[in-house]
Formats: sequence, C-alpha cells, structure tokens
Amino acid sequence: MPEAKGPYLGMQIPEDLCFKTDHGDKCFRDYKGKWLLLFSHPADFTPVCTTEFVAFSRKYEEFKKRGVELLGLSVDSTYSHVEWKRQIEQIFGVKVPFPIIADIDMKVANLFNAVPPGQTLTVRTVALIDPDLKLAWFAAYPYTNGRNIDEILRIIDAIQFSYKYGYATPADWKPGDAVIVPPPSTTEGAEKRLKEPDVECKSWWFCTKNYQLVVKA
Repeated sequence: MPEAKGPYLGMQIPEDLCFKTDHGDKCFRDYKGKWLLLFSHPADFTPVCTTEFVAFSRKYEEFKKRGVELLGLSVDSTYSHVEWKRQIEQIFGVKVPFPIIADIDMKVANLFNAVPPGQTLTVRTVALIDPDLKLAWFAAYPYTNGRNIDEILRIIDAIQFSYKYGYATPADWKPGDAVIVPPPSTTEGAEKRLKEPDVECKSWWFCTKNYQLVVKA
C-alpha cells in the first residue's frame, strides 16, 4: 500500500527535521511536549502577510496562555525576516516575538504541501501540531486573503478541549458552551443514554452536556 502524502490529520511530524530561523537553528524535536502553530506566508514585505504578522503578534499572549508556540515560515532568507520584522516594528509599533523559518529549500513547505503545483511561493497554510508532534488541525488560505486570528484561537480551544476531555464541540463552539456527547453505538447504549442524568438529548444520537459539568468532573 503506497504511503499517504500529507498533510493529513494524525500525520507524524519528523522530529529530526531541522531548519534555519531568525532565532537560530531549530528542529521539530525542540517543540516536542508542546503545542505548536506553524503558519506559512507567501513572502516578506507583502501587505496581506504584514497584517497577519501584526495580528499574530498582538494576540501572542493569547497563544501563550493556551501553551501554544508560534512559528512562521516563508521561502525568504533569515536576513529578509530580520529586516521585515524591524520595519513592522517601525511602521506599526508591533514587535514580532516569534521565529520565522527561512525555508529556502522548501523542505518544511513540502512536508505540508504548501507550494501549489506551478507556484514558487507558499500559500497561507496553518498547521496545529500536538505535543506528540502529530498534526491536529490543518487549513490553507489563498494568497489574496488573510487569516482570522480569533478563529484560529477558537479552533485551538476546541481541539485542546476535545484532547483533554474526549467530547466533541458543535459549530461555532467557544469555551463555556454546551458540548456534544459521543453517540452510543449499540441499541442498549442508546436506551441507556436517554436515561443518563446531566445529559440533554434531542434524540439518542444527539445529546449535549453542560460545559461546567465536564470540566469539573
């Protein structure tokens, strides 16, 4: 059976893959045991990318509260990254605190299939990597449109909640909202589910539970 080509959820990130950044040489093994948000951008000194890096930097502490490290990526050099960051600080008054990979050989971009066929620049990929270095979430945005940082924080909250407690979350879920109880797979389980306390059911296969009851259990 041929090996599946990434990116795909659950994909193991090679911990021995190393790369240059404007914060020095790093490897994915440096992030083992942590949550990591890797995001690529087409190029330094471009308007849309600049707005994204300003937005990521302004929400940097929100990512830190969630135990998430940030790591940017483009095919530009470290010298370009350094100067772009300096200009962002000068023009927008925002210091970019996280490293950016200088992926000139595209070895990291190719792992996430971030360069479309016939193109030479990375699209706006977003990859959430869990503490076991497995891909927990992945998205791709076109060259023309910037990412919504609040939505990225929202999905991180949802994924971290599901990892910890094993419950699913509905559309537009935010911490504090009711969560979805995994549906039973047997007739006996369906009958039992409808009689469970602290669970609200519209049908045996659609039941929710109060968020506070889950996190306090």
